[in-house]
Amino acid sequence: MTPYDAFAQFYDAVNGEPEELVTQLLDALARFAPDARSLLELGCGTGAVLAGLGSGLELTGLDMSERMLAHARRRCPDARLLVGDITSFDLADTFDVVVCVFDTLNHVTTPAGWRSVFANAAAHLREGGVFLFDLNTVGRLRDLGDAAPWVYDFDGHTLVMNVDFLDDPLAVWDIRIFERLGDATFRLHHESIVELAVELEHVRTMLSPYFDVLEESDTQGSRPTDDSERAFIVARRLPDAPVRVPVP
Repeated sequence: MTPYDAFAQFYDAVNGEPEELVTQLLDALARFAPDARSLLELGCGTGAVLAGLGSGLELTGLDMSERMLAHARRRCPDARLLVGDITSFDLADTFDVVVCVFDTLNHVTTPAGWRSVFANAAAHLREGGVFLFDLNTVGRLRDLGDAAPWVYDFDGHTLVMNVDFLDDPLAVWDIRIFERLGDATFRLHHESIVELAVELEHVRTMLSPYFDVLEESDTQGSRPTDDSERAFIVARRLPDAPVRVPVP
């Protein structure tokens, strides 16, 4: 199974609408790409972010999970939604903006894979295009690994989630959903998701051949550190970025 296939039908109910993240993205677009007309989201999942961005942009989404994309197609009927790997895609197209949020980047479990994501993002951006992404920091994943399992009841079902960070820098998210079928009957949906923790200085180094970092912020609006909960980064494609030309 592709990651998130088992979780797909419950994803939106568990996570809710990403209003705060969408507001952050719209603010960054207004300041750094006010004339943007097209946007590609890497790891678009159920389309919650694309739906929140509204109708002012020509939207494209890429995700590995066909089950997640099935939800996205219902939520975003006007978006172009494609199955693909964010480390090795070629859409033969370029965009004004590329986004990769909800710690999608952490799901790429090797530094070489992160470099491929950055190279592919640059290759799919027009000159002067903007790349917006976020990530779980090393400190965030360490804290989650130290925390007790999270139990959440929703729509009559129960989610139990635990993060194991014993094999640093890999964090394993163990996700179990007990779907209620009747008064005393449940169906178990189990998924293990692996995330990679990368120090921010290393992230900046891997970005540097392709992008100029315009802004970095944590959840409080300050410059993030490896102990921050999350980092949000805005970067602009360098004019001389070593990117391949998309195949026509």
